[in-house]
Amino acid sequence: MLSEDKSMSIDYKSLSVDQLIAELSALHFADSIDIINELDINERVTLFERLPLDYTVELFDRQELHERAEILQLMPTKRSVAILDAMSADEATDVFQDMDEATRKHLFVLLKPYTRAEINKLNHYPDGSAGSLMTTEFIAVPSTWTVKQTLDHIREVERTRETVYASYVIDPKTSQLVRAVSLRNLILAKPEDAILEAARKNEPIAISPYTDQEDVARLFRRHDLLSVPVVDDGAHVIGIVTVDDVLDSMSEQMSDDAYKFGGLEAIDRPYMQMSFLEMMRKRGGWLCILFVGEMLTASAMQYFELELEKAIVLTLFIPLIMSSGGNSGSQATSLIIRALALRELKLGDWWRVVLREIPAGISLGVLLGIIGIARIFTWQLTGIYDYGEHWALVAATVGAALVGIVTFGSLSGSMLPFILKRLGFDPASASAPFVATLVDVTGIVIYFSVAALILSGTLL
Repeated sequence: MLSEDKSMSIDYKSLSVDQLIAELSALHFADSIDIINELDINERVTLFERLPLDYTVELFDRQELHERAEILQLMPTKRSVAILDAMSADEATDVFQDMDEATRKHLFVLLKPYTRAEINKLNHYPDGSAGSLMTTEFIAVPSTWTVKQTLDHIREVERTRETVYASYVIDPKTSQLVRAVSLRNLILAKPEDAILEAARKNEPIAISPYTDQEDVARLFRRHDLLSVPVVDDGAHVIGIVTVDDVLDSMSEQMSDDAYKFGGLEAIDRPYMQMSFLEMMRKRGGWLCILFVGEMLTASAMQYFELELEKAIVLTLFIPLIMSSGGNSGSQATSLIIRALALRELKLGDWWRVVLREIPAGISLGVLLGIIGIARIFTWQLTGIYDYGEHWALVAATVGAALVGIVTFGSLSGSMLPFILKRLGFDPASASAPFVATLVDVTGIVIYFSVAALILSGTLL
């Protein structure tokens, strides 16, 4: 709380660079990043040119720092190379990928051979895989060492490693992973004990570099892990994934899904830093697609033009009918997307979902239908509004239509994520606006079809 109160009471933008550097040195890195992100990019470049290299690297190693690639591109080449060489391999790779191609080519040849090799290795793995998340900076020791040798080694290399909370015991002959030992167990063991005596006796938990990041997250949650080794087909450790890497990746994934579910493209920068044209591009595409979809609703209403002319009273309930179907569809979509993401459901479970959603949709439709009928009866009998001499049939039409539309909305909303996943698309693309648009069109058809059935010979 002390650093937060202090950061709120000082106008950092009014400070000189030297004063700002002095103030930042007394804050936590997260607090420093919050302050730096408020500066314009040229001020950030000037600041990072003057900050100590170690402190700068600590900041660049955190994804919360905005526009890392852009800052490095504007800094002197020598300084940018020094920062990239000192960063953790996974973060350096992420920043490097965000640079424009010309800058990458220019900087790549100036990096240390080790940094170039690590970037090439990590770039080999697809986005969203364990390989794209892992760092190659981990602690590995031969199985012939003692606890004392291992602790001495940790003290020597800890500043160059992502984490020291787990060490990986390697067979000195085959270089294969044998065991994992926690720092806690090393501290509790006797210095003269063999490292294998301090390690857990069960086989270590390990993952392939091609394991999906969502599966990695589930593994961390299930076993309460701080890190997990990534091994190749020969059981050789090629890197580790740490819990902070998982949290960062899942946070980014959830943000992307939230944008998709809201009906717009994923945004990779803060709202206030987006240009007007970028915002139009991110939002305009989906809005145009949804607008074209809604045109089908207008076409459906045109098809029932004669019915509308004969029974104007039916138009009063169109917004009610359409919104109810869209809401039920959006609810079902949200439930299924979450269940698919958590592996609670598989593609083959679609028929089980159908068997659940049909009775659920009917029940919800009946509930809303009763409310709709009660509303018409109340308005009619109390004199608030006169629905005409056939008002009871109008109430029956609204009630029956709600049952059909809510049932269809629930069924289509639950099936759409399965269809998208089967076609290879992200189920989160089944956004709420998309589902609502789909149900709007069919809702009009269902509504007037029910009306034609019930009101035939009276209003129609």
